[in-house]
Amino acid sequence: KLLEIQSRDHLLKSGMLVVDLGAAPGGWSAVAKQKVGETGRVIAVDILPMPPLPGVECIQGDFYLDEVLVVMMQHIENRAVDLVMSDMSPNITGINIVDQARAYDLSEHALLFAQQVLKPNGSFLIKVFQGQGFEVFLKQIRACFSKVNIRKPNASRGRSQEVYIVSTGYIPLAF
Repeated sequence: KLLEIQSRDHLLKSGMLVVDLGAAPGGWSAVAKQKVGETGRVIAVDILPMPPLPGVECIQGDFYLDEVLVVMMQHIENRAVDLVMSDMSPNITGINIVDQARAYDLSEHALLFAQQVLKPNGSFLIKVFQGQGFEVFLKQIRACFSKVNIRKPNASRGRSQEVYIVSTGYIPLAF
């Protein structure tokens, strides 16, 4: 899915600093590291353990927790991030309204994190599920980025509500 999005949107470039939220088992992080090369960095975060990936800085923990955010920020080293990507999904209960609420809570946390660390004109790639809350979340993203596209990679199941929002041109809020 990431390779298909990359071939169309060219988000990953040599030398970039990338944060991968919900990175386990590590496929997206491995692709990102290959694309950013030796001069780039990939920081992968997941609540689940991940196997070591060459050149990828892996952090195991729940990014909702302050102590995990502190570790993430130490890895970022006060450098502005080029791309935040999130392929996170909540644990599914089978109760549609509960699952959608949990998914959008994760998505909103990922967007808040991106707003804290992205450089001006940075990018944000996130998996979301269409349904209740989708339009509201999309409006939040459109308020922060100059270009927003919705992608449904061929690798996604046809009847799945899964889509990816590709956002570029981050516009930091001025205070």
